[in-house]
Amino acid sequence: MQVFISKIFSAALRMFFHLLYNQFAWTYDLVSSSVSVGMWNDWVVSIAGDLDGAYILELGHGPGHLQEALITANKNAFGLDKSPYMSGIAKKRLGNKGLSYALVSGESQHLPYPSNKFKCVAATFPTEYIISPDTLSEIYRVLISGGKLIIVPLAWITGRSLLHKAAALLFRITGQVSDWDENQLSPYSQAGFELETHFREIKASKVLVISAQKP
Repeated sequence: MQVFISKIFSAALRMFFHLLYNQFAWTYDLVSSSVSVGMWNDWVVSIAGDLDGAYILELGHGPGHLQEALITANKNAFGLDKSPYMSGIAKKRLGNKGLSYALVSGESQHLPYPSNKFKCVAATFPTEYIISPDTLSEIYRVLISGGKLIIVPLAWITGRSLLHKAAALLFRITGQVSDWDENQLSPYSQAGFELETHFREIKASKVLVISAQKP
């Protein structure tokens, strides 16, 4: 019975996150900010300073917060997202701020860009698509030699207040955070990337940053 309940709970969570990123995308900022005690966008934009070079590609750009940070810093940013709902929200956000953008709808397994174009590819809190061999092959293809894939896969709320502790517990219950071990890097190394990882402290939290370099 416990296993059955766990499977039902997992299926319900997958449906919830699917709807949150699609039909209910208009609630995404509110929900993500609420469950992270207002830190979600800080986590997303925390790698903006790590992204440089002539061309930068963000996979799964969502509502466009990292895109806004990059474009505002005069970086030549491109973005791709599978969800047309998120694309619409991001385009509206950037357009309302008078920012020019280069966003397209598509899948990471079939990137609509030429080979050896980007210095950096970024993804924040991606789902399992990011470790798909097809995705990693495409990222490797569009990166220049020496280019980097920068990922923020996980964040932990480390604050000691009751609110922070409650949010951290909710993150663990819903599966948005998990224990980390180096074995989870194997898909990237198998795809030919050279890897570095570090933890970055942000307010009452920390994020994991993976840097996967194309030789």
